[in-house]
Amino acid sequence: DHVHFFAAPTSENAKDLSGFIGNWKNWTQRQICGSGFPSFEWQREFFDHLMRSSESYSEKWEYVRLNPVRAGLVQQAEDWFHQGEIHAFEW
Repeated sequence: DHVHFFAAPTSENAKDLSGFIGNWKNWTQRQICGSGFPSFEWQREFFDHLMRSSESYSEKWEYVRLNPVRAGLVQQAEDWFHQGEIHAFEW
């Protein structure tokens, strides 16, 4: 029912976070609705958190990693098929 998304700008000309999330929600909603879930809708708002250190990143990453365990979807975080990193953030 929600997504955790870690992102960092790659250039000075990067879109603002609100614009990026809006575009991402529009695109993914069309994909999800077109794949058999026509009434799917994202929540209108989103919540962001600025990470300022590797410690903050580690805390947030662990929270996200354990989310499926807290929700009762898996026994161990490692069992969650959808977890992972595309690119690790370096501090």
